Amino acid sequence: MDSKNTTPKHAATDGPTTERATADGPATERPVKSVSASRTEQVHILFPGLLNHQGHLYGGKLLEWIDEIAAIVAMRHCGGNVVTASIDHLDFKAGAKMGETIFIEAFLTYVGRTSMEVRIDSYVEKMEDGMRHLINRAYFVMVGVDQNGKPTPVPALKIETIGEQAEWEAGKKRQELRKRRVTEGF
Repeated sequence: MDSKNTTPKHAATDGPTTERATADGPATERPVKSVSASRTEQVHILFPGLLNHQGHLYGGKLLEWIDEIAAIVAMRHCGGNVVTASIDHLDFKAGAKMGETIFIEAFLTYVGRTSMEVRIDSYVEKMEDGMRHLINRAYFVMVGVDQNGKPTPVPALKIETIGEQAEWEAGKKRQELRKRRVTEGF
């Protein structure tokens, strides 16, 4: 925060759609976008070519899909190109089989000056009852880049719900851990 603005840069506001960057970046105006503006969903049906020898979805195929949806979310938010900087967390909780439907949902949780953390939840959706069962959760860090591939500032994130605030706080802690791991040589 700067001395002129006591509103945290992630706080919801009813005011302008731009904000002043603070100590983590130059004093320039940047747009503010909501989490809902870039939230994205994908659906896939599992066919034989997507399955391993045990009849389950290849983990690498799911990883491809979640990297793609993370990029779409980040591109929608920043309005430009992005690169995958890191896969912070990837948990396979259950498998998926032939004929099942995979539902993938992704949304921003935290935004820095040039980076965006995207949470991706993957589910098996049961056609009989429409129930979704979580099979994977991942956090990707995407970085906005210019036409030369150099990091570029991205819009700030407008937090509008208690759930989004909780995700923001958790994302901020994950970002601090990532920075600590880099300084420790991981």
